[in-house]
Amino acid sequence: GRGSAGICFSLFFPAVWCQAQSGTRSYGPVFEEQPAHTLFPEGSAEEKVTLGCRARANPPATYRWKMNGTELRLEPDSRYRLVAGDLVISNPTKAKDSGSYQCVASNPRGTVVSREASLRFGFLQEFSAEERDPVRITEGWGVMFTCSPPPHYPGLSYRWLLNEFPNFIPADGRRFISQTTGNLYIAKTEASDTGNYSCFATSHIDFITKSVFSKFSHLSLAAEDVRQFPPSIKARFPVDTYALTGQAVTLECFAFGNPVPRIKWRKLDGPQSSKWIGSEPLLQIQQAGFEDEGTYECEAENAKGRDTHQGRIIIHAQPEWLDVISDTEADIGSDLRWSCVASGKPRPTVRWLRDGQPLTSQNRIEVRGGELRFSRLVQEDSGMYQCVAENKHGTVYASAELTVQALAPDFRLNPVKRLIPAARSGKVIIPCQPRAAPKATVLWTKGTELLVNSSRVTITADGTLILQNISKSDEGKYTCFAENPMGKANSTGILSVRDATKITLAPSSADINVGENLTLQCHASHDPTMDLTFTWSLDDFPIDFDKSEGHYRRASAKEAIGDLSISNAQLRHSGRYTCTAQTVVDSASESATLTVRGPPGPPGGVVVRDIGDTSVQLSWSRGFDNHSPIARYLIEARTLLSSQWKQMRTNPVNIEGNAETAQVVNLIPWMDYEFRVLASNILGIGEPSLPSSKIRTKEAGGGPRLPLCSQPTLRDYQNGDGFGYIVSFRRKGSQAWLRARVPHAESLHFVYRNESIAPYTPFEVKIKAYNRKGEGPESLTAIVYSAEEGNEQWESWECPIRYWKDGDKEEAADRVRTAGLVTSAHVTGLNPNTVYHVSVRAYNRAGTGPPSPSTNVTTTRPPPKRPPGNISWSFSGSTVSIKWDPVVAKADESAVTGYKMLYRQDSHSAPTLYLASKSHIDIPIPEDFTHAFVQIRVTGPGGDGTPAEVHILRNSGTSMMVEDSGTRPAPHVVVITTNSLLMVALISSLEL
Repeated sequence: GRGSAGICFSLFFPAVWCQAQSGTRSYGPVFEEQPAHTLFPEGSAEEKVTLGCRARANPPATYRWKMNGTELRLEPDSRYRLVAGDLVISNPTKAKDSGSYQCVASNPRGTVVSREASLRFGFLQEFSAEERDPVRITEGWGVMFTCSPPPHYPGLSYRWLLNEFPNFIPADGRRFISQTTGNLYIAKTEASDTGNYSCFATSHIDFITKSVFSKFSHLSLAAEDVRQFPPSIKARFPVDTYALTGQAVTLECFAFGNPVPRIKWRKLDGPQSSKWIGSEPLLQIQQAGFEDEGTYECEAENAKGRDTHQGRIIIHAQPEWLDVISDTEADIGSDLRWSCVASGKPRPTVRWLRDGQPLTSQNRIEVRGGELRFSRLVQEDSGMYQCVAENKHGTVYASAELTVQALAPDFRLNPVKRLIPAARSGKVIIPCQPRAAPKATVLWTKGTELLVNSSRVTITADGTLILQNISKSDEGKYTCFAENPMGKANSTGILSVRDATKITLAPSSADINVGENLTLQCHASHDPTMDLTFTWSLDDFPIDFDKSEGHYRRASAKEAIGDLSISNAQLRHSGRYTCTAQTVVDSASESATLTVRGPPGPPGGVVVRDIGDTSVQLSWSRGFDNHSPIARYLIEARTLLSSQWKQMRTNPVNIEGNAETAQVVNLIPWMDYEFRVLASNILGIGEPSLPSSKIRTKEAGGGPRLPLCSQPTLRDYQNGDGFGYIVSFRRKGSQAWLRARVPHAESLHFVYRNESIAPYTPFEVKIKAYNRKGEGPESLTAIVYSAEEGNEQWESWECPIRYWKDGDKEEAADRVRTAGLVTSAHVTGLNPNTVYHVSVRAYNRAGTGPPSPSTNVTTTRPPPKRPPGNISWSFSGSTVSIKWDPVVAKADESAVTGYKMLYRQDSHSAPTLYLASKSHIDIPIPEDFTHAFVQIRVTGPGGDGTPAEVHILRNSGTSMMVEDSGTRPAPHVVVITTNSLLMVALISSLEL
């Protein structure tokens, strides 16, 4: 890398040796600070402007400056001074100093130029002294006052005065001040608007604020009958609004009208952005992106009509590098290709500079847009290069140094290995890698014998020597000779031949069941002067004994024995095991196959079809049999009424192991189901398949069943949509039955009113249920008595909150019941990130009232599944600092707002809860602290995530154990609260 300053002089050794001896190296300038756009207030008490520039270089850089492309003359009596690399301008004026500046940094290695920075002068002149015309209009009409601000730079903020300072006019919906033009708009004038108006303009430059105000303009109103009129948009945003990515965009829209119009915004060709900040006359988009491009409409509406205006937002982008050049060392005579790629809108053009000067195609150099090619490099090509990408919105620079090297061969940094051991009958590889530029030609000798390619000897293109089928006669001195146009060098090593390593007892293939133990044997012989080690791999992946959770261990400590012991074997332990016995000169390997048999894997692709009222047809695909044939399948189901999976009856009763379809029977009509399939073999029942998609069985004919109880009729018994009750009753002893139809499954109460009936009169009552398919059987007859007030009342009921998923029918809604005057309820077990519709009914003993209008609620996304990782800690006095890697939520997960930590000193003490907003926390500890147990999980709007658990030890700084506690379903709760309109309806119903 580029280091500190220093120079090494050497007359006889190449630059690489000089660099190694001095510990430093020379390099060209690299900017650490570049000039920035500067705004200088005219009339400021400051008497100078400083443009910063600093470059890292060895030897140190010298600096020059350019203004508008022309080099500045920095003379002793000039207003321009150079302080280190900074340019200081004394007594700056707009006429002489406004323009574009560039810093030029140079040293003997090359030259680079900085980005361009503008120096501009801020000012705000006074308003015109001319009197402003008075304005007279009819009361109730709209009016606009023109600001006509004086010359200024940069932009201004605007307010308006009424009659005197500081009586500023508020923006209250009826009045609006455009921050684009400064104009004041009053949508509908009122008597209180009469008075004198002045535009108040303010300029903000750094910490300097200046304000000016215009002459007053008088507004008088003619009193007439105020009539209403439709909106007319007066403050309009442009037809085309251009903005850069990352910038804020503001559109203005304001209308005259009586009543005062309301302003609404919409995007016509895409969804509304979450970055919108709407405040009626303004639409603001924070940090605009390409997704915000499109056509926007402002709508002004009142009771008399509406008016609209449309315009486009067009997003552009400054150049931004996608791929840039980097420092490169290349051999003399070689070829080189450099590439720079930039994004931006409009598409940027790319040009090249060498040592600060434009570079074009010439001789061996080809420039083609963002690509620069060199043919047959020469040392004069060395220098500082820059690629420059630019469009009308900006310019970006990228720099790199090219060093063309010419070096005689040199083995001092990488000599041939002095002692080269090799195994008898084996192969040895001897590299020859001298430092050289251009690349050296290589020859090998053994003693005085010149080596050439043969059946046993290979010299590769890069000069590496390979000897095969080695025997004792191959021992001796081997020398590599390297030569290029810059010089010659050689390096020698001694080859020593050793006994080969051999496997004497190889592992044998085996079959076992899940949970059983096994030892795979592996013995070897080797040269006694060498150390022998054994390694094992499974399907070519090395086995890490420290991370095997106790399943793998070495069975013997003897040097020539490398047996592998496998305990409590699992399905994942099946595969090809390879034992490798290895010394520093050679190795030998043997393999065996282990088959672990177990229960079948989960079936796949469960599909439900042929849906009837009490049966469905299921199909699935076979899963892995895990080396033991599948004997039969089981089918389980669950309903909305219970989260428990239950085994279902099927046709056929026993589903054979070669089947991939079956009928599920004895289902409940008009019920929501999920199904899953499990496979079994002689070793047990395997894991279940993923649940099928939810389905609903069809309605049953003949009406529903009515259980004899005082609770609402469950979905199990409704058998179809449009459920309700038919109540039949008569005075005891009479012949004719009266009938009443009571809708809704939740209904448990019916009132019959008849003032002529005496209290405690006996009545016979029977009830049956109905749905769209018909009526069910009647209940047994019961005797009830009229109430004291003469009102006949039987049964009792409760009123539900109904909720259903977007896309489902309301008739399929689930319900939650409340009691008393409760105006809220908690609903659990919902799907995450799902839109639900909610409706509420009020009730009393006379029955249920009408439903409220439905409202929409969206549940939150689930919390991130990934637990915090890479947990570490450190101790400082009476504190332990715990850190972990932050958890980043995926697109389908809720945001992380913080972390929860449960801290327990030991297994007997109560845990303490800590909350952290970032991925670290400091916890106080006692002086005698030895260890603690910690559990960390993310928290956010979607609930708590999966925990990570660690055991903290006093003498360790990384986790002894990190345990993934598994994915736990996070609770998803929506709180349904009645609004003010619904509360009125509820009270109204209770009064009936």
